[in-house]
Amino acid sequence: MWFKNLQIFRLTSPWQITAEELHTQLSRIAFSQCASNEMQSQGWAPPRNNEMLVHSVNKQFLISLATEKKLLPSSVINQVTKARALELEEQQGFAPGRKAMKDLKERVTDELLPRAFGVKRNTLVWIDPVNRWLVIDASSPSRADEVVKLLLKCCDKLPLEGLRVKSSPQAAMTSWLAGNEAPKGFTIDQDTELKSSTEDKATVRYVRYTLEPDDIQKHIAAGKQCTKLALTWDDRISFVLTDTLTIKRIKPLDILDEDKDKGTNEEERFDADFMLMTAELAKMMDDIVFALDGELEPAKAA
Repeated sequence: MWFKNLQIFRLTSPWQITAEELHTQLSRIAFSQCASNEMQSQGWAPPRNNEMLVHSVNKQFLISLATEKKLLPSSVINQVTKARALELEEQQGFAPGRKAMKDLKERVTDELLPRAFGVKRNTLVWIDPVNRWLVIDASSPSRADEVVKLLLKCCDKLPLEGLRVKSSPQAAMTSWLAGNEAPKGFTIDQDTELKSSTEDKATVRYVRYTLEPDDIQKHIAAGKQCTKLALTWDDRISFVLTDTLTIKRIKPLDILDEDKDKGTNEEERFDADFMLMTAELAKMMDDIVFALDGELEPAKAA
């Protein structure tokens, strides 16, 4: 198993916690399916097929945030509300007012909710207490915020903040492109996005295209900055780095297959994959931080 996206956070101080202790704390908000009158339910669920909310391998933790959301399109609510409003108008001889329409819409929503279909998704979280990483497999910051918010509610004294580096990823990636040279240990791949800082936000994207230095130079000279850049780390992992320090489209390369110990059953294979992923990504993130001139000191509480 490999994460596809990385929203990266730092444990700003040592966090001494066992898998059993973390399981107990997460149990405070364990997942349960939506009640008939609920639009959404959220909580911690076992990441593997057992009762444990924490899967631990080699001092690395895997947890999962489950979210169930009812599919009840506003178009359906509006359609039923409109039909009910017409019935009311026929009965009372005049159209319902604004407040009556609002109350009617709420009643229709409550009526339709128990019949709405629920969709469940899981967001995986990797916690590395040894190297003090917390990484969420989510492509959007809003999804990561959901995870962090619930973690802070459950976990006692969780020393967590977003990863902060000394050099702006946007400035660094623009510099790498301008010089046509990636930092040590990385190579530049064929996908990139450059965006203007002016009001029009003019954007140029290259997809699976060999980047011509002259073209890139013209865009940079025109004031565009690199906001996404495809890179390969150590010939082992390809990914896209963004200006918000999100890492997307992670793909382990063939060379990692040589390192895999597949094990003899599904559980052993999963654990072997998890160990390989956490070891490789921890080294890769260290190198990314180094390429961005290191980390800023943790923010001090006011």
